[in-house]
Amino acid sequence: MTRPLSALRPVYVVGVGWHRYQDPSDTPYVALGLTAARQALQDAGIPFNAVDSAYVSRALLGIACGRPILRHLGATGLPITHVENASASGSTAFRSACIEVAAGISDTSLVLGVDKRAPTVRGEAQSGIEQLAGEYIVPFTHFALLADKYAHRFAVDMKDVARVAVKNHGNGAINPNAQRQRVRTLDEVLSGRRICGGLTVLQCTPLGEGAAAVIVMSEDAIRAHGVDPARAVKVLASAATSQQVYDDPMAFDEILTEVTCEQALKDAGVAPASLDVIELHDAFSIEEVLYLEAMGVSMPGQAAGALKAGEFHIGGRVAVSPSGGLLAMGHPIGPTGVGQIAELTVQLRGEAGPRQQPGARIGLAHMVGVGAVCCVHVLGI
Repeated sequence: MTRPLSALRPVYVVGVGWHRYQDPSDTPYVALGLTAARQALQDAGIPFNAVDSAYVSRALLGIACGRPILRHLGATGLPITHVENASASGSTAFRSACIEVAAGISDTSLVLGVDKRAPTVRGEAQSGIEQLAGEYIVPFTHFALLADKYAHRFAVDMKDVARVAVKNHGNGAINPNAQRQRVRTLDEVLSGRRICGGLTVLQCTPLGEGAAAVIVMSEDAIRAHGVDPARAVKVLASAATSQQVYDDPMAFDEILTEVTCEQALKDAGVAPASLDVIELHDAFSIEEVLYLEAMGVSMPGQAAGALKAGEFHIGGRVAVSPSGGLLAMGHPIGPTGVGQIAELTVQLRGEAGPRQQPGARIGLAHMVGVGAVCCVHVLGI
């Protein structure tokens, strides 16, 4: 029998930090990670020797990449765990830290996501098992097919799906940590280089580099280190699942999202309609539409219309990807899920500046990893 996070002692996010997500550069990954980690420690107001454990998420860097980063903060002897779980690497690292602190094993944990772009080899390509369609149905092909299917099923104009990119590029333009910081019109999005089907380049995530960090603490540690409890954001729920066999083999990302979000929201005691801020896996524009419906935020076939009506903009019914999402914030992979948690934290604190969702009290972070895994977290104040 599994137990929800809420059955253990309370866990809080008390510090956040980033190194801006950016195009590939000569910046050493150690500099990327140190920038984010130091900013998170400063934000929490604690020294590194107050940290009991560290989780380092990466997908593209080599083994034990966290040690050259953390040794610059101090050789304290803390346990370091490296986490790789495809796009959900950062989310999985955060979940692991929350469980450790909630279980009382540690009082304070640092979660650091860092990556630099490098040649990527998926494990299944090395499994010795032939993938008959793998080289033909790559991610952008898969999501282009899903976009076409959605448009035909619900009589939705692909222009309305492209509005996801318009919204998220607009959000990224006011986020100093975003890789893409330029407002885009609908015409610009639609007229860009076509990647596959109806998906243009501005409807697909850029891959770059960067880092994000958060500090997770127990209530005992908050008191012991004099952390301002008013800036501590509670982790209400953490859920993780993996793919099963579904009746619709094309819809695995959606069904996986539906199951994981349902579990997380139930554990948190939160209804989809109560969410104020959502950060989700929008590597392709159609994903935002599909996942909002899978989460129960919109009814089937209605998310594109709700987006067009402004319901998912900052100031709307629920702000979706106010950071800019993967489409504009970027998707360096290792840091992405950690950055989502950091964005929710500043939103719930009311510290997000021009991208602040008014009155935000509950947020949800969602990541899938190559369709095989899904992690969902609910935070609240």
